[in-house]
Amino acid sequence: MKILVTGAKGFVGKNLIAQLKNSGHTDIFEFDIETDKSLLEKYTKECEFVFHLAGVNRPKDENEFMEGNFGFTSQLLNLLEKNNNRAPILIASTIQAEKDNPYGKSKKAGEDLLFAYSKVTGAKVLVYRFPNLFGKWSRPNYNTVVATFCYNVANGLQLQVNNPDTDLALCYIDDVINELIRALEGAETRKDKYCYVPIVHNIKLGDLAEKIKSFKAGRTDLSIPNMGDELTKKLYSTYLSFLPEDKFSYDLKMNCDNRGSFTEFIRTAENGQVSVNVSKPGITKGNHWHNTKNEKFMVVSGEAVIRFRKIGKDEIIEYRVNGDKFEVVDIPIGYTHSIVNIGEKDLVTIMWVNECFDPENPDTFYLEV
Repeated sequence: MKILVTGAKGFVGKNLIAQLKNSGHTDIFEFDIETDKSLLEKYTKECEFVFHLAGVNRPKDENEFMEGNFGFTSQLLNLLEKNNNRAPILIASTIQAEKDNPYGKSKKAGEDLLFAYSKVTGAKVLVYRFPNLFGKWSRPNYNTVVATFCYNVANGLQLQVNNPDTDLALCYIDDVINELIRALEGAETRKDKYCYVPIVHNIKLGDLAEKIKSFKAGRTDLSIPNMGDELTKKLYSTYLSFLPEDKFSYDLKMNCDNRGSFTEFIRTAENGQVSVNVSKPGITKGNHWHNTKNEKFMVVSGEAVIRFRKIGKDEIIEYRVNGDKFEVVDIPIGYTHSIVNIGEKDLVTIMWVNECFDPENPDTFYLEV
């Protein structure tokens, strides 16, 4: 299928084209403000589906709203009609089309053009009124407040929150693109004459600001946001896409002594803590037990023996593990346990514990295996 995408270099356009290519589409006509205008004649003659994503939302002059959102739409439809091309056409509009402001009026005018065009030509039209969109490749101070907040926090700039109780309706770009591809396949989500993205997230402006600020703090307190919450997961992914290129990495505190080192990697309130333990040859670590705290050990390099003894019993249980075969060993409660490096090189073990370490309640009691 030959697909025309206007606004090809914009936020939605770039994401859509990338996913179309991922899906195997190769005949994509990419049209943007810098494209040779004469190509539009060719594209409107040959295309079999149109994604009309081009538009103006932050012009220097308000007159550009109507010129970009109404004028170009009119030009596009005239060329399709001239070339007798009845290809389906999808337009990216906005919930602002319901409001009496210059931007909303210009988008509403574009919608009306499309409905009139369909009535005259019989071509299928799909009008999507998007709420606030967010995700990778969005532009701060242009596309969405999410992009602005993510950019500012990632770059150490202040956030401006005029009314923290402002309600926001947000759509994640991947959900938008999935819906657009469904529309391409004739399975759009529709209510009356409008189409819509079925997955919308709601949040207050103040809560959004605090959530994004917490993402940066995670590098210090090692916290990971709750990935069970869909909006949080999508916001965190978006935030990471705004990190400065020289700030992708960050240091961890290594607790070192003559036995090796112990380094906390990730801490979560919901899912416990992950750490990296390094033991030098011949070193034994552990020799303690827990009431409620439970752990998982996985040796990723070196050789070890993990020993257990149930409290009050004499029998010692041993598990020999090494980095050549990844194997998880559960550390149950009520068993004193130890891990011994029996190899000739450093032993590296990934350790998970079901709760973050609390120095006020360590639940750790020394007892040799």
